[in-house]
Amino acid sequence: MKEYRNGDRKKLLEELGPFDVVTASYGLLQHDGALLESVGWHTVVLDEAQAIKNSGTKRSAAAMKLRGDFRVITTGTPVENNLGELWNLFRFLNPGLLGSLDGFTRRFAVPIEKYGNKGAAARLKKLVRPFLLRRTKDQVLSELPPKTEIVLRVEMTREERAVYEAVRKGGYGQDRVRRRRAGQAFRGPCRAHEAPEGLLQPLSRPSGKGGTPLLQARGLRRDPGRTPGGGHRCLVFSQFVDHLSIIREYLDGLGVSYAYLDGSTPSRERERQIASFQGGEKECFLISLRAGGTGLNLTAADYVIHMDPWWNPAVEDQASDRAHRIGQERPVTVYRIVAKDTVEEKIVDLHGIKRELAESLLEGAEGAARISLEEMAALIRDDRTGEE
Repeated sequence: MKEYRNGDRKKLLEELGPFDVVTASYGLLQHDGALLESVGWHTVVLDEAQAIKNSGTKRSAAAMKLRGDFRVITTGTPVENNLGELWNLFRFLNPGLLGSLDGFTRRFAVPIEKYGNKGAAARLKKLVRPFLLRRTKDQVLSELPPKTEIVLRVEMTREERAVYEAVRKGGYGQDRVRRRRAGQAFRGPCRAHEAPEGLLQPLSRPSGKGGTPLLQARGLRRDPGRTPGGGHRCLVFSQFVDHLSIIREYLDGLGVSYAYLDGSTPSRERERQIASFQGGEKECFLISLRAGGTGLNLTAADYVIHMDPWWNPAVEDQASDRAHRIGQERPVTVYRIVAKDTVEEKIVDLHGIKRELAESLLEGAEGAARISLEEMAALIRDDRTGEE
């Protein structure tokens, strides 16, 4: 095993021999594309292959130029936002199978996404299924404890509502709104709501979404016998680093211990923060969604809190699975905090649509599927738009 990271990377590639395995980040793939594409690989594997979902990116272009006798991708989210992402993954796996992007959009993407055309969906599913092998978490990890997911809708304060409406209607300059959002609008703990196991505590003063009652120390420490640190322990995800900074101030005021991770955290410090949480030193772990949504084992947590909804539900699901994975012995509760009567509610509604889209294509891919050459040729030749 050779890690393509430090030292003379060109020399490393020149000295490769049979059965050598080289691991590299997507960042280095993009940076050293010319070097990596010069090698004739036996097998090219893209892990977390949704990283190349956008066909117009330099990362995708670098991946497409890799030369290999056999290509494999692994991903839990082959369709995150739209079917064009699936097309690009197959452009890497089997160039030409799904035709040009324009043809694919006309034959499949528009009929399925815009009109819900079941005939077009069935044809696309039949075309890609022989190349899919799916294993759901329930099949692989049948002994995991249960996971409960709750959408918690909270009221904004009058000030927050005024700022939100100003942004929505374009009444403020962007700089002013950004300053107000970071500095004023989301500083207080949220209005009290009820939730299981006494995790939420009533507050004497109502205020906004910023801290949320889920972060109160009294709730986290309510059951001192359950964890080394005492009480429940939670992961807190946000896509906004500024939001995490406000939550840090709030927790500091409550005396709640926490680990912290965002995209700027150095790798060595990242490992230290993970160890402090897993070892029971910290009660909360504040994590930037994009920086810590994958690749972490944080089974010391039994609560996961998403402070703001991401457009792609698969990204949130992967983040939640930092706690709900092998090694977890307790039931896991996932909260999604959503401001009522805002675009956040519409985003959550879109989650269901996107999950249905992905599931409709992946259903039945648990076992190997076969399709004859004649059937595949007919599917490829079919130029109908898919109207029923």
